[in-house]
Formats: sequence, structure tokens, C-alpha cells
Amino acid sequence: MPPEHPLLESLPAMRPLVRESWQRSLDALATPAGLTPPVVWESRELQDFRREHPLAAIMPVITKLLVEPSHDTGLLIAVGDEHGRLLWVEGESAARRNGENINFATGADWSEPVAGTSAPGTALVLGKSVQITGDEHFNPAVHSWSCTAVPLHDPDSGAVLGVVDITGGAEAVGANTLSLVMASVAAAEAQLRIERLERRAEQERRRWMTPRTTTKAPATNTATNSQPTSKKPLYRDSLQILGRDQGLLHVAGQAVTLSERHTEILAMLALHPEGLSAEELTDKVYPEGTSLTSIRAEMVRLRKLLQRAAPTLVPESRPYRLPSPLVVDAEQVRNYLDRGAHRLALNIYRGEVMPRSVAPAIETIRNRVSVQLREAILADASPEALLGYLQLPQAADDVEAWLTALRLLPPRSPKRAAIVAHLEALEG
Repeated sequence: MPPEHPLLESLPAMRPLVRESWQRSLDALATPAGLTPPVVWESRELQDFRREHPLAAIMPVITKLLVEPSHDTGLLIAVGDEHGRLLWVEGESAARRNGENINFATGADWSEPVAGTSAPGTALVLGKSVQITGDEHFNPAVHSWSCTAVPLHDPDSGAVLGVVDITGGAEAVGANTLSLVMASVAAAEAQLRIERLERRAEQERRRWMTPRTTTKAPATNTATNSQPTSKKPLYRDSLQILGRDQGLLHVAGQAVTLSERHTEILAMLALHPEGLSAEELTDKVYPEGTSLTSIRAEMVRLRKLLQRAAPTLVPESRPYRLPSPLVVDAEQVRNYLDRGAHRLALNIYRGEVMPRSVAPAIETIRNRVSVQLREAILADASPEALLGYLQLPQAADDVEAWLTALRLLPPRSPKRAAIVAHLEALEG
């Protein structure tokens, strides 16, 4: 167990949960002084992110059960994503203005490593309900506030999707507040489950109603027609390959971990929706000179896996092609960078593409994404986005990036000292 931070020795007794959170906060932030949770998204970027996030489906439930009853109470109702970034902050205008004084507002990052001890950030770290009162907060500017937060889970996989929080005065941690938030989160999770079931039933109904013909439709029409048009899907099927050696496939609200080889193959098919021949797929995944037998055998195994876990994504043959679109997180990063949405790109970026993969096409994508991210951040990004980039392992020894941050920060910024110390360490 790591030694306790010296600052904690001079503080009054704390609840163990709070003291442990302060220890983590001090490890990440060094001092509570001058702490301001950063704004991660501008308005337009936030709207785009909220529109795609599954938590958008629960907002009518949260509004009915928490926002409307809290009118005229001075309380704020916040819904954050799984990383502690606030997607919605609702309440009367005076309460929202008070929240903005401490940057408790939409688009701000209240995760524990960034904002220190608070109910939403600490609840996400612990994976359970948390109440934080007054000076239990790490940030002195928040000592007049109290808050109750409850994590919200995916009803299928059990993964944390986000957090629901009530923030305000002493009434925000009242005797019945925690029960109220927990009941509201349970209702929201039930709503997600209902929408998921409705979506699957609709897909099944369409599958049985679609006429079966022996003529294969063109690739572009098949991909288009496979998506329901009457209702926006709750989830977009996606594949995570950033910072992972084994891909994580999200389909119909379920998460499936893939082997390295299956990840490489599925990523190639997702990035080439027009399809790939056996020869083309082999060249992208295997070393030069590999027999076509290898890719054909691996495709048989991949199809069996997807038949069980994700039947809507079982690849077609001649050419190998996915029957419906699959979003790849690495490509999302590139798209956001092309739009100048640097913070959104950084929010998705979790490290290099499949760091240990030696597949030729994966190595190309890895280099392309890393170089594009670095060049975009150094050329056009805000100081906050650049500071976020410096937290990545690949930026640890990038002297030019650290010097750029030093140049962009205001002369009186308290963050300059850490940058200077890091540069001195690099020179040493």
C-alpha cells in the first residue's frame, strides 16, 4: 500500500472513503490550490457527443423523476458519462449560474483525477453510490456544496455508462436523497433495457419481413437498407482498437472481447465496407508470403464467434464484407481531427492502435493516427487540449510538445511549473 500523502497528516479525521479519495486526488493533482475542472467540449462538440451517447435515451426519465421535482429548490441535476464528464446539468437558471462559478456545468470534466474528490467522480472510481459533504471535497472552492451521485450501468453488459448526480446545499445529501437518486437510476436502467428489447424485436421483425432473393444487392444498398429507418438506434455498433491489443466489439448493447487476429480482420473489414478479396485481406493482416489457407481458416472461426455473439455482423464472402456498418474508434479520432474537434478526438483516444500488432495494415493505421493527432494538436489545439495530449504515454518524451505547451500557457498559469520540471527532467 502506498504511503499516505504528507498533507493528509495535517488534516482532521475523515471518513475512510473520503480519505482514500483524497490520497488518489493528491497523487494525481499534487495540491487542491487553484483547482478548476476544465471544460472538455464547446457547445457544438457537446451536442454531437450527447446525440451519439446512449445516456440520451434516459433523459426523459431523469427529467420526470429528478429535474421537475427539484424546481425552485436550488438543486442541480447532472448526468455525466463514464469518464465523469458532465453531459447535462439541469436546474433553475440561478442554480446553474451558481454552478458555473465552480465550473459545474455542461461540458466540464469532474472525474476524480481532474477535479479531485466529488460525488460524481468518486462514485465512478468506486463503482457505487457516494455522498460528499462540504469540506470533504478536495477543491476548496466547492466546500460550500454537497452532492449525491449514483453510477448507471448498462443493463446487458453491466459496464458503467455514466453517473447521475444531485448537487446543491445540505439538502443534496438529505436522508431521502440517496434513495431518490438510486430509484431514478434504476428506472433509467429499466428504460434502457426496454428500448434495447424494442430495437431487437424491430430488427427481428424486419429480418423476417424482408423478401429473400437469390440476387445479391450491391454493397452500398445492402449497408444502407440494413439500418432501420423508423427509429434511431440506441447504440451504434463499434470496435475499439485504441490502446488495446484485443479489440472490444460493441453490438446491440453487448460487449465482446476479440482475439488479436480477429480484431485485425474485423478492423480491416470495417474500414473497407466495399469488401476485400482473400488476397487483399491476407496482405493487410499477415506477413508477406502467407498462404490464403490461413485467412480462410481464421474467417471460419470468426464467423462462428459472431454467429453466437453478434449475428448481425457475420461477414459475407467473395468479397469478404460486413453486412452492416461498424464504427472503428481510430477512424472516429481521424474524423474529429479533420473537423478541428481536437478535444473530442482526445476524449476517444486511449493510446496507440493495437500497440503489439505486427499486421502490416494495423501498423500503417497506428502510425497514421498517432502522427495526425500529434500534428493537429501541436498546430491548432487550445492549451487545454495540448495539456490533455501531454498526459498520453507517447508524449512523455516529446520535447517539442512540452515546449509548445510552455509557450501557449499564460505567464502566471500554475501549470507552468510542472511543465518546466518535466522539461528539466528530460534534459537531465
